[in-house]
This record gives sequence, C-alpha cells and structure tokens, in this order.
Amino acid sequence: MLLHPNHHQNPFPFFAVDAAFSEEQCAALEQLFVQDGEWQHRDGAFYRCSLCDVTAAIPATFHAEVLARMREITGLPLVNRFLVTAQRMLPGHVIGIHSDRPLLGYEIARLVVQLNKHWQAEHGGLLELFASLEGKAVCSVAPEYNKAFGFLLHAESYHGVTEVTQPRQTLVFNFWHVANTPELAAHVQALFANLHFSELPAALNPIATDAEASLPEDVTFRAGTAGVALHRWGYDAATVVAGYQHSAGLAICDTDDAETYAAVLLADWVAYLYRDLFDLARWEILQSKLAGIEMFTRLRPTWLLCLPEWREPK
Repeated sequence: MLLHPNHHQNPFPFFAVDAAFSEEQCAALEQLFVQDGEWQHRDGAFYRCSLCDVTAAIPATFHAEVLARMREITGLPLVNRFLVTAQRMLPGHVIGIHSDRPLLGYEIARLVVQLNKHWQAEHGGLLELFASLEGKAVCSVAPEYNKAFGFLLHAESYHGVTEVTQPRQTLVFNFWHVANTPELAAHVQALFANLHFSELPAALNPIATDAEASLPEDVTFRAGTAGVALHRWGYDAATVVAGYQHSAGLAICDTDDAETYAAVLLADWVAYLYRDLFDLARWEILQSKLAGIEMFTRLRPTWLLCLPEWREPK
C-alpha cells in the first residue's frame, strides 16, 4: 500500500505513487461512487464538481493502514481523525487554482487517489500545480487509475483541475496534525469569544496607539488578541504589555521568569492560529522553545492542546 512514493519539492513539497492500492482495494473503493449518499453539488464559476462524505464506508483496518503509511511518508504526528471525500466531476466541470490553507482546526495533509479506468489525455482532468496564483502550471498529474498524489497543506500549495470531457472519479483522504485538531479550534474560539480590546489594561493604551499608527492592521490585531489571551488567563498588566510587544515585533520576550516567557509565547501562538493559519514551521519553533519548561496550571488546558506531545521535565 502506497509503496515507493516519489518525492518532489517543486512548486511545493508533494509525493506521487503510481500504484497506490491493490486491485481488490481499488474495486472496493470504486463502489463508493455507486452507493447511495448525499452528494453536494458545487456549480460555481470557480469550483464545479460533486462531493460526498464516504468516511463511514471505509473499513477500520483500511483506515489504519492508510494512516500508518501517511505517518511514515510525511513524518508527521497525525491523529486518528479521518475524513474521506468522494469527488465526482462530469464533462464541463473544472476546479480553479486555489490553496487549501490549514486554518485553525483544519487538516494538514491530503492524499488524492484517482479511480479512472481507461483515462486518455483528451479526457482532461489534470491536477495542475502552480508556484503562484498568476503563473503557469509548473507540473501536472494525470488522473490515471490507482495513481495517488499526496501533499501538505500550506499557504502556497496552489493547485487546480483542468476541465474534464469524461467523468472523473477521485477519493480525497484528509489527515489532521496532532497540534491542530478540531478540539483545539473549539478551545481557541471559546478563549476569544466576545473579543473586545477594551478589556486590555490601560497601561497598554499608549503602546497600542503608537503601534496602530505605524504597523499593519493584521499585526496589531494579532498582538491585541495575544494580549486578550494573557488577560483572560489572569496575568497582570505588565505581562499583557510584554505579550503585545512580542506579538507585534516591538520587543522580544527574554524574561528570566519561565511562566511569563511560556505564557507570552503561547499567547502569541494562539493569536496567530485565531487570525491566520497553522504554520508547521512556526509550531516546531514553539515546540523547541518550550521544551523542558514546566507546564503552569493556568496554561495547562491550552498547552496540552497546542503541544500534546510535551513531556514533563526530568
């Protein structure tokens, strides 16, 4: 299963497998397209296809095998959560260039498996990969039977599907990173519910005013959000100010107080998640910086969701 993946780096990291599954497995997967199900039809100018959630029809043993192989191929700590979508495209359907950014609680990796017997070049439906929204396709993947394509989602994983002239059947397997689960999303959304910057301490007002006059709005919004996290965790005004300055890039938090340091870094991270996306490189930096630091009581619920593989210092 998913043997001999060919890894590529251009225009973004991805891998391809020529023969993803056995004949018996492919035959079973093809049946997912003829079973009764609630198909969602997308018929916009940008995205034209039909989708059906077929997760419940995937045997647990098959799920476990695919997940294990994806962990090996990507090297990522993927959770057991699993979602499989059947995608059907009919003549005239097309999917425009887009990037599936891994937002808060969204999946981190996808495996796309083609189930199109007797595919010919004139049938269309090529999966095209781009370096930018404006450029030409850097490479393309033909939707040949039992061919798989896997990639990590990030802000610049631009791809699209050319118009098809014959029906095209594709299964999309979705995988979640252990540190960006729907549970984390619910926690962060609850933390920032009824977000009002007016609750921030008055000591921050002159600093925030100066920052808003010189920095982009998204930067000051994120910094204010980090300040709200610290305030709602019960930290004093000085810590809130330190967190705001750190997130805005005005000052690096280099305090010798371990709890303040951890709180500021964690607040910056959840504010970034809330405002932007899950950035794997940034998360790995956070994990490295907080490695070996004691988990403080008021940070524990957020810490365990953001850094679930954290270990107690010896």
